[in-house]
This record gives sequence, C-alpha cells and structure tokens, in this order.
Amino acid sequence: MPARGRVALIDVFVRGPGGGNPVPLVADAQGMSETDMQQVAAGHGHESAFVLPPSVDGADLRLRFFVPRHEMEMCGHATVGALWALRQWGRWTTPAARVETLSGIVTARWDDAARRVWISQPPVQASALDAAQRRAVAAVLGLPDDGARHAMTNACTSRVKTLVAMPDVASLSALQPDFTRMPALCDAIGSTGLYPYADAATEDPAVNPATRAVHARQFPRSSGYPEDAATGIAAAALWGHLAGDSPGVAPVLAVRQGETMGRPSEIVVAPRVAADGTAQGCWLSGVVRWSQS
Repeated sequence: MPARGRVALIDVFVRGPGGGNPVPLVADAQGMSETDMQQVAAGHGHESAFVLPPSVDGADLRLRFFVPRHEMEMCGHATVGALWALRQWGRWTTPAARVETLSGIVTARWDDAARRVWISQPPVQASALDAAQRRAVAAVLGLPDDGARHAMTNACTSRVKTLVAMPDVASLSALQPDFTRMPALCDAIGSTGLYPYADAATEDPAVNPATRAVHARQFPRSSGYPEDAATGIAAAALWGHLAGDSPGVAPVLAVRQGETMGRPSEIVVAPRVAADGTAQGCWLSGVVRWSQS
C-alpha cells in the first residue's frame, strides 16, 4: 500500500481497453488538509478519494471526495474504487463495511465470486421538469424541439442529476452542449449535472437478456471538466427513475458511459431488498483495474 499521503491511480467501471473513470486515491490521508486534498484533485484533473479513520460510531472508515474545483458529498465510482484497492492491499478483509461520507453511511459488500465491490444507494427521489425548465435544458444541449419531446426528470440518491431521455444512442452521441451555460442552467433547475440517456439497441449481442442496457453521458455543473466517463450516483438515480413503483423487482441495469470520450465504461445497478422484501434502493458495482496510464 502506498505511504501516507501518496497517490495510487485506479480506473473504475472499466468496460474495455482504456476504459473506466480514473480515480486518484490516497489510501492514508491522515494529516492532509482540505487544501492538500484539493490540490491532488486539481493536479490530476479527476475526482479523487481520500481514506481517513471514521469520525462516527459504527463506521469502519471515512471517505472524502474532491473534484478539481470543490469537495463532493459522495462519489460512487471513487467509493467502489477505493474499497476495491483496500481489498487488494489487505486493508479490508470483512464481508461488508460501513463507509462514512458527507452524504451519510454507505454500506459496502465484497462479492468474492465476481471479485468486485457493491455499494448501497438509497431510494430515489424524483420530480419532472416543467416546460420552461425543459426549454432551458434543450437550449444548452442543442436539442431541436425545445425539449417538448424529451422527458426530463430531476432524480437524486446522493446528488440531484437531471435525466434527459433521448430517442436513440446516435442522437445521444451527437450532443454538443454549450458548456459555458452549464453552471447557470444547473443552478436554475436545482441540479448538479445533466444526464442524457438512451436505451441500447435490442440486437446488441453483448447485452445479457436479464439486464436492461442503456447508454448515458454526464455533463457536470462545475467540476472542472466538461464530461464524466462514468457516474455511479447518476446511474443509481437513473435506475430508480426507470424502476418506478416496483424497485424491488426492477431488472438489473447496465449503464454504458464514456464511449464518446474514448473511455468505455459500464456501471451495473441492481435492486437492494431487505430480508422482509422491502425495497431499500439499489446496489451499484463495476470492474476496477489498476491504472495503465
């Protein structure tokens, strides 16, 4: 394991060569100031994770997350990646863990058969955008119809993301947002980023019949980069939105992201159900690799 304060690089939600979302990870961040952590994120240009001792009872560890411009309450791919790395280093050996974050306690479990981490997200809270808000989103995304034919929903498990239904993957890939207007738009609609998505083609042979596959892109409000290669909490929000009134029996969702950036990624989201059958939100997971860059 790297020495205290040193950075390790991992890629999370990897789907193919060069894929996944990079995470600079400090496995022992004791003694680092907020300025130190911010400088790590700014220097690498990606969401960065910092492992600290817990400050609340019942937690096994604490994670802090920084993007180049600010601290985040929760980061799905950085949580999955940090726990995977701690597992490889022998720092996490139990079947489950409770992770303290600024957005609350996240439950994690180790899937020994698949050699991967699953983390919990709470039930989604969602509300549809009104006509004026849809027009504003359409203007920033460059949609030709003022957003009238696109369902748009603010959905949240940890942070609010604006889900924008696109008719097909081609139109999703063709989007060229006006990034100069993104911060003001997100502030106006109460969102931390736009998450347009489209169903994958049904004839795609790589799609498991028991899994619903969608493609998505994430344009954050003001993280310090225009697009994100894989966004776990947005995928969780999308799963909850699509699950609707039946989250306990909703299919597993495979969210493919990052193709337009040359970083193919896949986030797997599955129902999270209590022993009594009560739906509790979802689990999200994906493949993690040591960075080759």
